Amino acid sequence: MVNPQAPRENGTLLAARAFAVWLLLITAEVVHGIVRTLVLTPAVGEFRARQLGVFTGSLLILLITALTIRWIRARRPRTLLMIGSAWVVLTVAFEISLGRMMSYSWERLGSDYNLLEGGLLPIGFVIMATSPLIAARLRGTRNYG
Repeated sequence: MVNPQAPRENGTLLAARAFAVWLLLITAEVVHGIVRTLVLTPAVGEFRARQLGVFTGSLLILLITALTIRWIRARRPRTLLMIGSAWVVLTVAFEISLGRMMSYSWERLGSDYNLLEGGLLPIGFVIMATSPLIAARLRGTRNYG
């Protein structure tokens, strides 16, 4: 007999693991932002440093995701994309909250999101959203259907 609670428990465990990895990702991104501000900003300026940080941050996200994807235990492409999308939503909420706590203006916060003005953060978010799927394919995680 199949336990009707098993899918929910597995889903809950999967969500908890995905959230734990997001906490690791956001911690790494905060450290990345501090290092970027201290090292790169004086050399190239704030906005350019933030642009370059999208690419180094994306590599960091891909690396951490590749190292943790098997532990998350998501297998289906749809689930992997849902995890990545949830990470993006959590990250946007975190960035806006942190930015407002640091008294950044809405204009300053929005500048990173405007591709037409050189803001590259949407590219980083596409990479974040797809990183679980990319990592699963790179790591050879199989779809168990």
